[in-house]
Parts: sequence; structure tokens; C-alpha cells
Amino acid sequence: MRKDGHDTFIYGSLIPLLSASLKGISQVFLIEKNITGFIILIAITVSSYSLGIITLLSAIIGTLVGKFGGADERLVNKGLMGYNSVLTGMALHLFLSGPYMWVVALVGSALAAIITAALMQFMGEIGIPILSFPYIILTWSILLATYKLDTIKLSPSLTPQNLLNWEFNTGGKIHFIDYIFNGIGQIYFLANAPAGILIFIAVFWAGKKLGIYAAIGNVVAFLTAYILGGEHTLIMLGLYGYNAILTIVAVSVVFTNENSRITPLIGILAAVLSVPITASVSILLLPYGLPALTMPFVLSTWLILGARKVLPRL
Repeated sequence: MRKDGHDTFIYGSLIPLLSASLKGISQVFLIEKNITGFIILIAITVSSYSLGIITLLSAIIGTLVGKFGGADERLVNKGLMGYNSVLTGMALHLFLSGPYMWVVALVGSALAAIITAALMQFMGEIGIPILSFPYIILTWSILLATYKLDTIKLSPSLTPQNLLNWEFNTGGKIHFIDYIFNGIGQIYFLANAPAGILIFIAVFWAGKKLGIYAAIGNVVAFLTAYILGGEHTLIMLGLYGYNAILTIVAVSVVFTNENSRITPLIGILAAVLSVPITASVSILLLPYGLPALTMPFVLSTWLILGARKVLPRL
């Protein structure tokens, strides 16, 4: 039976757009699965209805920028034009306040796709993936702009601190089960057990190997941060875990080295490395009131992938 114009629009345009957008959500976790993206979207929406809306809209906007901008269709359909938009929209929604917060977040998601395209071109020449670097530099730039632009308001949750008056406090109880779910949830700015459980389900749905490495990275980050004497409050919130999870998945699963027999060990090493990098980036940004975001993941992964250019057996 011949499809009418309505059916043609749905199957020819809307469903591919939605599929690519959901993959944009899953690509935050370096996964190309629309079902995974859908489950993660549910986890986000259950935690915060407004955050779920901004996540979906940001994914769609990033995908549309790729489509209308004439990007390679394979990149768009894999969600690679959308994941930085997702993170940017979510971060700006959380870290800005005021009447224009939604507008800035959605415009930021469109800009993130453009910056993604630019950095793909520049970094493609050296064979290093851009990861979430476009989202990081754009989000930091917009958050810093609030100090000079009165229309954009910084959220009260981000407070600059003078390092001279800053106090280190390792106090606080640690509940390992809560940490496990917070660690993986923080990849999407979530810190509650239901969201963490759903995200674990989404990752295992994409592949058992992905789920196992995510769990290993979470445990490695906990042990490293605890042994090094990290602040218990930050450990419990999963703020050391999410970068380690992304790092081990990137190094040992997504950008794995087929010529290496020690890839799992290199992934664990990279996850361990992400913990002190997280601490150093966080303290560096403290006077500006900026969050570390996924910069520790990006730096840790770039270091290993760059080293493999010279040390191919890693």
C-alpha cells in the first residue's frame, strides 16, 4: 500500500531525526544505541522533568544543525553531532538561572554542534577524537561571561572560593552502594539511585563489555580517591567516579588498541589517572566557581591515546 504524505514525513524524516537524537544522548557515554539513549532519557526525566525536556531538545537541535549544515550523514545518524549539544544544554540549564536560562541553554546547544564540527576538522588531522572538549570550552566560556554580562545569571550553586580561605575536609560517611549509582549518574549530572540503576541498565543493554568496564571504572575511582584521601563528600557524590568511568570505556572499549595485550590494564591505569587530574582541575577552577565537567576524562584519554602514537603496544 502506498504511503501518504503524513506517513512519508514520519518514516522519512521524523523517525531518523529522533533516532539520531537519542543516539546523541547515548554518545555522551560513547555508545551508539538509540534504545540506550531512550533509557537514559527516561532516567534524566524521572530525576527532573525540566532537565529531561532540555536534554531531548538539545539533542534534536544538535542533530538538526548537523543535518541542515550538510554534515556527513553517517556522523549525524551516529549521534556524533548531538552529544556535545546534549551536555551543553544540560549544563547551562543547571548552572545558570534567571528568565533567559532556557534560551541560553538551547542556543548554547546549537553553538556546541558548530564547535564540534570545527574541532572535528582540526583534530581529525592528528587522529585524536574531540570527545566532549567542545562542550567543556563552550560551557566554561558562557559561565565566565556571567561576570561581565548582566543578562546571564550564574546559579548560586557555583560559588567562587579564595584558595587562601579554602579548607580541606575529608569528613563524612561513605556508603558504597550510593556511590556506585552516583558515580555513573553524574555523567548526566544525576546523583540518585533510580537514575544510576537505569543508566547501568542502558549501558549493559548496549553491551555486556561496556557495562563491565563501566563498573570496573567506578570501583577503581572509588578505591583511588579513598586511598589518596579524597574528600568523602565528593567521593559519595560520584564526582571522582564519572570521569574514570568515561575514561576506561574510551581507552579499553571504544578506542581500544587491537595490537595491545594489556588494554584492560591501560584502561585501569587511565581511570586511576583521572582521579588526581579531577582533583587538580577542580582546585584550579575553584577561584572561578567553575565545575570540572568532563575535562579530567578528556585529558586522561588524550594522554593515553596520544602516547599510543609513540608507544603502539600500550
